[in-house]
Amino acid sequence: MGRLVRVPTNETQRLLAVRSLNAIHSSPTPELSVLAELARGVFGTPYAAINIIDEDWQRIAGQAGLEIAECSRDMSICTRVVFDDELLVIPDLAEDTELMVAPFVVEDPRFRFYAGAPVRLENGQPVGAFCILDQSPRRFSPSEEQSLLRFAQIASALLCLQKTNLLMGIAENGLRTAAMTDPLTRFFNRSALDAVVDGALSAAVAADRNFGVLYLDMDGFKSINDRFGHNVGDEILCEAAARIRSVIRTDDIVVRMGGDEFAIFVPAPPDRNALVSLSERLLMAFRAPFTVDGVSIFARLSIGAALAPNDGATRMLLLRNVDAALYQAKAAGRDRVAVFNAIDS
Repeated sequence: MGRLVRVPTNETQRLLAVRSLNAIHSSPTPELSVLAELARGVFGTPYAAINIIDEDWQRIAGQAGLEIAECSRDMSICTRVVFDDELLVIPDLAEDTELMVAPFVVEDPRFRFYAGAPVRLENGQPVGAFCILDQSPRRFSPSEEQSLLRFAQIASALLCLQKTNLLMGIAENGLRTAAMTDPLTRFFNRSALDAVVDGALSAAVAADRNFGVLYLDMDGFKSINDRFGHNVGDEILCEAAARIRSVIRTDDIVVRMGGDEFAIFVPAPPDRNALVSLSERLLMAFRAPFTVDGVSIFARLSIGAALAPNDGATRMLLLRNVDAALYQAKAAGRDRVAVFNAIDS
């Protein structure tokens, strides 16, 4: 889209406020979607939404009417509202010198009208905008402007309430999270399989989405413990955890299954090739030697890969099949990945 207003001087503080909403930015929130539907009816527009503007993207916290995808914040009119921290009304987008050539103006859904009001947290920082859009130009009366500002105030109050509930939930779940964390690597331990992985896998299967798993085993780790001692082994495991973190995505779930074995659960990979690509990056990360007290020690990986739901719609079946793939990788010479194939099993 066209050039937007300059980034405000308080952008660092504003982004800190946005990050405090990290649990609700990833998908539309039911209460905010209901509020957007109410606004759509009040203003008689085909679309209304509450959008959050983060470092790079416009995130949809709630929307009603037309289904609009999230987009770069440089493509979002709501970014103007947030950066200027004031109501913005554009009666005819086709007459705006920057927006008249925007894809959403010249192509479907061919919007012509925009109005947006800032949505703020309790510290006054604007984190997003409550916007309505129409496919016809229109005038926006002072009373309608006040109504939109009130909708934005209600959305702000809902976001503040959700943030408070989030913080309370974090405090309540602190001990449970600690109990699921491996103290050495800071990854999940096996107790997270029930508490975290099963829910994510079930949700993926119910939504007909892929859910990948990689099973990692460090080649020759037992001999390292035998030769150098468990203290050195622990240092290598800590460094191994750092190497894994350097490769995976933030949404990936890593579980230390025990000893030198790790399982990485990968939400929504497009296909098996994505698992192979991730495995190749992991293999490369482990081909460099580990250095402990000036001694170079090699501990490479063997990796098995499987993809739910085709390779198992339950955690037990998926882990059994990925373990079979890991065995194939070891039998084929180690330092490689093998993808589960039901025909070979």
